[in-house]
Amino acid sequence: MKHSLKPEAAAAMIPDGATLLIGGFMGVGTPERLIDALVARGAKGLTVVANDSATPGRGIGKLITAGAVAHMITSHIGLNPETQQKLISGEITAELVPQGTLVERIRAAGVGLGGILTPTGLGTEVEDGKQVVTVDGKRYLLETPIHGDFALIAAQQADYVGNLCYTLTAHNFNPIMAMAARTVIAEPDTIVPVGVIPPDAVKTPGALIDHILERAA
Repeated sequence: MKHSLKPEAAAAMIPDGATLLIGGFMGVGTPERLIDALVARGAKGLTVVANDSATPGRGIGKLITAGAVAHMITSHIGLNPETQQKLISGEITAELVPQGTLVERIRAAGVGLGGILTPTGLGTEVEDGKQVVTVDGKRYLLETPIHGDFALIAAQQADYVGNLCYTLTAHNFNPIMAMAARTVIAEPDTIVPVGVIPPDAVKTPGALIDHILERAA
């Protein structure tokens, strides 16, 4: 049976300067209680790897507002004006990665690949400083894996041994991120006995999960 943590205990495990893989798509499928606990702890200097920075007051946007983020690796920041302002002012830095490339780089880390080959970004600023590989006469960018110190993921349900299932589009990056970090903390909506989640519904096996956030009060 996995040990469950209070949000503040989970946040205390994450040091300033850590690299966090955070699930979600504009806040959908994002572990809100974990993020709230990091804000309350006063976390600083974080590198956040995520699809986006959500919006002010939601999801990763809370970390942006709190000044907890030093660097982002993300596919876009267009819907969070605070992220844009802090990028322009130099308060944060960002590496913008095409969305499909971003998830594949995370997956590459999770499955032990040395990188991926993709034509996306050829002839643009994305190509700058990267190795170009030719295969069968076609040019590809070599994109390197993205590893995390911690993966913070949200799920619909967890069972007592950490198997997870997700709700519809809240699935998004979460299962891939659970494969690519040294420590994985899951925030389920509910925790249920083993057997309640049908085997075919398990998208993240409990072997990948280190800690489960306790039920919300």
